[in-house]
Amino acid sequence: MAMKLIYIGVATTLLSGAASAADLPRRQAPPVFAAVPVFTWTGGFAGLESAYTFTDRERITTTGNFPANAANVAALRRPPTTYTEQDGVANVGGVFGYNYQFTPGSGFVVGFAVNIDWTDIHKNRFILGNGNAANPALPNPNAFRQSLEWLGTANGRIGYAFDRFLIYGTGGFAFGQVQYDANFYTPAGALQFAGRYTDLETGYDYGGGIEYAIPTDSFLNYFSVGKYLGIKSDAVTIKAEYIHYDLGKRNVLVTAIPGVGTGSYTSRFTTEGNIVRAGFNYKFGGF
Repeated sequence: MAMKLIYIGVATTLLSGAASAADLPRRQAPPVFAAVPVFTWTGGFAGLESAYTFTDRERITTTGNFPANAANVAALRRPPTTYTEQDGVANVGGVFGYNYQFTPGSGFVVGFAVNIDWTDIHKNRFILGNGNAANPALPNPNAFRQSLEWLGTANGRIGYAFDRFLIYGTGGFAFGQVQYDANFYTPAGALQFAGRYTDLETGYDYGGGIEYAIPTDSFLNYFSVGKYLGIKSDAVTIKAEYIHYDLGKRNVLVTAIPGVGTGSYTSRFTTEGNIVRAGFNYKFGGF
């Protein structure tokens, strides 16, 4: 009887322990947190831009190639030195390139970019030179025209990224379509000497800029027109950039109109200025 009571007591204890264990909370696996992706500037990019172009005081010097022509320059009938200034808003431009960021998040970024902007800016300079010795009261008109149809740059760049902000310096090769005209007239208004040069000029450029990658939840994405055109990209960036360019100097031979003038002049044009670009880029995955 005593053994029977012992067995009943043990069984009761075991059942009570099992019931208590069933009441304990179940162990759950710890929650898994997804890592937030760190932004990187590494990858290709392409975009559109507009630009404002303004020049420094571009110098034009004129010399006479024969004694009579040199005498006219010395007497200020033909201007020995003058300047033109050009400015205007570029109609449209484009860019493509590639960046590589050494450390995602914040870190140094290197890359390259090729830009082409249709500047389509022209500047006329009209000067009344002194009159001839026979009739000093009538001036000699002189007209110069300088044009920059489009400007391109092929640059390397290096900068530092603060997450989605990128500040960079840039520089490299500049090229553009120019046209230079020099026309000298008689006091009566007849064209006496004319010269023109139009071609591709090359030189260098340097500058810097700032770029910002728009977060996907930003209201600025309303300006990302590419998404309405089906363009898929990792990010959309907006930028502002300043560039100083120098396309060098060019001599233009200003020759006499047969039967009106004799000899010739040489006018030397300088093409140098500044361009401020603003636009947006689409960033694509690294390759």
